[in-house]
Amino acid sequence: MSVLRERSALSHLAPGEQLLGYGSVVPAKSAKGVGVNIGGALANQLVNTVGAQSGGAGSIAAGMPRTSGALLLRVTDQRVGLVKPLDGTPVWEVPRAWVTRVERRPRTQLMARFRLHYADGSWLAFLTMRRRTVEQFRSLIG
Repeated sequence: MSVLRERSALSHLAPGEQLLGYGSVVPAKSAKGVGVNIGGALANQLVNTVGAQSGGAGSIAAGMPRTSGALLLRVTDQRVGLVKPLDGTPVWEVPRAWVTRVERRPRTQLMARFRLHYADGSWLAFLTMRRRTVEQFRSLIG
């Protein structure tokens, strides 16, 4: 699976563009938890809306389309974006200069949580299985 993810992260790069890092993530606004009762369903709704994104219509964060499931977040010397893990099809990308920092958030469930902050002040929250994925993004982005 790792070879497939690496191939997906490397696909669709511009000539001369360098892949700096990638990792499997789930956008918080599309995360699905286990909710077998009313309380679980309400908790899922809160996780998907409260603290998943900031910025109004027209912000960088608001430009991310609705997604489902895990994606690869890749960082290159030119772009930061989400690609499909099986074939590398870009889902959403922004110029590298638009991403200002990575903020690690408190872990409130099994997955590590972090935010990507953008130049206009907006941000998006993501979940990942490994804390070292967050640390890798922090070292690449700041």
